[in-house]
Amino acid sequence: MILAFSDVMFEWRGPSPFFFVRVPGEVAVRIGEVASMVTYGWGVIPATLTIGKTTVTTSLFPKDGGYLVPIKNAVRIPERLSTGDVVSIVLEIAV
Repeated sequence: MILAFSDVMFEWRGPSPFFFVRVPGEVAVRIGEVASMVTYGWGVIPATLTIGKTTVTTSLFPKDGGYLVPIKNAVRIPERLSTGDVVSIVLEIAV
């Protein structure tokens, strides 16, 4: 399953900063349809993430009935992404 969408990157400040993009509602619904087949525990969904020219493996986190895409430094830094940027994402989820 390949999904493409854009949304705003935000920062969550915990013990260390983390950056995320929320999966929009209609895309989250599509992920939810296959979630039970692909999750490896507590609703986490493994995926391949592409932003610009950078591709990494990641895991989507369930949050408030939807999902968050963590934006690793391995993507954020080379793609020059900052908090508040609208990020175009392609996710591939092996079904």
